[in-house]
Amino acid sequence: MHILIVDDDQDNRTILTTRLQRRGFQISTAKTGIEGLMLALQLKPDLILMDMSMPELHGWGATAQLKASPQTRSIPVIAITAYTLAGDRERCMAVGCDAYVEKPIDFNHLIATIQRVAERHNIALEIKLGG
Repeated sequence: MHILIVDDDQDNRTILTTRLQRRGFQISTAKTGIEGLMLALQLKPDLILMDMSMPELHGWGATAQLKASPQTRSIPVIAITAYTLAGDRERCMAVGCDAYVEKPIDFNHLIATIQRVAERHNIALEIKLGG
């Protein structure tokens, strides 16, 4: 499974990339919403992990654009966010996110969320143990 991680924080991208690659995922990364949109069109990943708070184009806007485009609307998006106030989950889902994972990320919860979203979208998934 190919996952595109869109997050402006280098540490978050590095940690997620390392841990997900150990589990057998192919990873691409983008550091802005704009770069994420371009890579989604170019690479057609199986799934996108989208930070909601980024400069230039935040995750809500990037997700809305992905879901509005016939070329990318079928790519599932999991919101990765520190926004945990009432209504934030609903706001993520309203722009087209398929799931919501809070920061700091509980890696086991993230893997379970990826599995659940992959099943809903009939995406083949094989996860290595550990990581």
